[in-house]
Formats: sequence, structure tokens, C-alpha cells
Amino acid sequence: MTVAVKICGLGTAEALHAAIAGGARFVGFVFYPPSPRHLSIAAASALAAAVPPGVTRVGVTVDPDDDFLAQLLAKAPLDLLQLHGKETPQRVAAIKDRFRIRTMKAIPVAAAADLAAARRYFSVADWLMFDAKPPKDKADAMPGGNALAFDWRLLSAREWPLPWMLSGGLDPDNLAAAATISRAPVLDVSSGVESAPGVKDVTMIRTFLARASAL
Repeated sequence: MTVAVKICGLGTAEALHAAIAGGARFVGFVFYPPSPRHLSIAAASALAAAVPPGVTRVGVTVDPDDDFLAQLLAKAPLDLLQLHGKETPQRVAAIKDRFRIRTMKAIPVAAAADLAAARRYFSVADWLMFDAKPPKDKADAMPGGNALAFDWRLLSAREWPLPWMLSGGLDPDNLAAAATISRAPVLDVSSGVESAPGVKDVTMIRTFLARASAL
């Protein structure tokens, strides 16, 4: 089994270097002020500029407006825009058309019925991400990065016409089971390699990547 990894929510040169040195295929920078992983455009631009060819630079946004995207993409060298809010297929298409950047739409999942939403994005997105749906009873829950997982078996028998990632509650201890059960080609991890919210742990990043490469 070959599994690629996205290390998301990076905010320091040290953590970015650990991700790249460990073999991460994707690195993510978060642009969402409520998140402890939020970066300024200037900070993200400096980090993204240090990423070597062959590693995909992902900008994570939540219902971004055109003004913000214009500022972001004018300064930060990104390869893929992750849309993690309530963006409609029409909005995804409009972003691609205006900004000429690849997009990944996050699909929140708690039950099998939630997977049906992915179909609406087949013709407009370049990637899909399946992430755990935020719990309704958690008032401070964010769209992603809540350290929650969903039942990976929901994905095990599905085929998708777009490349896709699995996110939500992954860590060095459960990544092997997640990859085996879901058959995900890419695992996305953020809180699972942190010592505190928003604080990436270099050792945990290295461990996650090493275990993923051994699958």
C-alpha cells in the first residue's frame, strides 16, 4: 500500500522542514482566524516560498470572499486551494474560473448519507477531502481540525472520480488502520501531530511520516 501524507496547519520553518524532510507530499497553511493554526498572508508566503518542487502547497480557507483570495494568491505561492466551508458547487466553479487555481472541496461526514454531497462537486473540484463532521453539540467546533474521526468503513467500498484525501482524528497510532480500512490514497493530519492546539510537534511529524511510508 502506498499512502501519501499532507501535514496541515504548519506555522513554523522547523515544522515545515520536518514535514518536507520526512516525505510529506502536501503541506497545508490555514487561513481561518478562529483556528489556532491561522497564519497571516505574509507568514504563509514566506513558508510557502521555501517549499521545494514536488511538494504541493495547500491553502486552507473557509468560505473565502474574492477580495481575500485576490490578496492571498497575489502574495502566497500556493498550488491547491482547500475549501473547507459551505461553498456551493457554483462557488467552487467561480473561484476556479477567476483565480485559475486547483481546488479541493471538503465533505463533512458523520453517516453514510453525508457522502452523497460529494457528487455535486465532481465536475467542479479537482480534489475531494472527507473529514469528520463537526458535532452539533460543540459550540466552539471548527469546520476541521477538531481531532475527531468518523467511521472509515463508510469509504471502504466507494470509488471516486477525483483524487481524494482522508482527514479527521488521524495520528501516528491510528494511521495504519485508517489507511487500510478507508483505502485512502492520502492521509491529512493536523491536530494529531501537535503537542497543543496549533503547536506542531516535530517528533510526532517525523513519526507519522515514517509510519505512513512503511505501509
